[in-house]
Amino acid sequence: MSSVPASLPVVLGDWFSFRSLGNGLTLITEPHVVPLLRCNIWHIRGRDIDLVVDTGLGVSSLYQASRHLFGQRVAALATHVHLDHVGGHHEFADCWCHRLEAPGLRGADPAFTLGDIDLRALDFAAPGYETGGPALTALPAPDYDLSTWDIQQATVTRELEDGDVIDLGNRHFEVLHLPGHSPGSIGLWEAKTGTLFSGDAVYDGPLLDALPHSDRAAYARTMERLLSLPVHVVHAGHDPSFGRERLRELVRAYLDQTTA
Repeated sequence: MSSVPASLPVVLGDWFSFRSLGNGLTLITEPHVVPLLRCNIWHIRGRDIDLVVDTGLGVSSLYQASRHLFGQRVAALATHVHLDHVGGHHEFADCWCHRLEAPGLRGADPAFTLGDIDLRALDFAAPGYETGGPALTALPAPDYDLSTWDIQQATVTRELEDGDVIDLGNRHFEVLHLPGHSPGSIGLWEAKTGTLFSGDAVYDGPLLDALPHSDRAAYARTMERLLSLPVHVVHAGHDPSFGRERLRELVRAYLDQTTA
């Protein structure tokens, strides 16, 4: 039985929010998903291929809502395969992720539904996040049934490794393997502009390193690697983007905490 109360309001209008940041970059979010599960979805327009970095919770169709942004071809990349980042991947013909995350994307458990999620009963620590109720603050339609939602299996067409290059024709990103939050977490690094898409390796919010497959020692090594990057801007998996000084503050705070 769903834990979501029947009194949730219904969204009047679009489920997704779109904000153009210039230079072919659009931030897409799901405003009515609670912050813990509200992933930043990044659309990068390329000359030869577009890239969607993460796809959100999948409550509503990301592909249909975003078609006005897409060029002739689009690929969906998963920074990692937690449910709040891969809900819409099954809608895309081209799906990319790190080799260690690929089994999770191919073998998603369709028996698990949003109706099963109650943030009051998490099996992992999420300090700093509100965990007092359901995953949504509104429904996308009056007849929306969360018990019919699931993470659907996707076809992985490219397994990525550290050092691989994502070539969009006019933009090139290096794949950085950034384990710790999950074994196959990755970021995308554009050296030319100093831009990092970091996924959940780092964001300006409470970092989660106590998940069943998290590795704090690996996370510390990832933080050391991020500290060495000549970053101009970080577009993360959650919360607002930030610059190099804030990145250094976040990294040092994490390292101080883990060595205390």
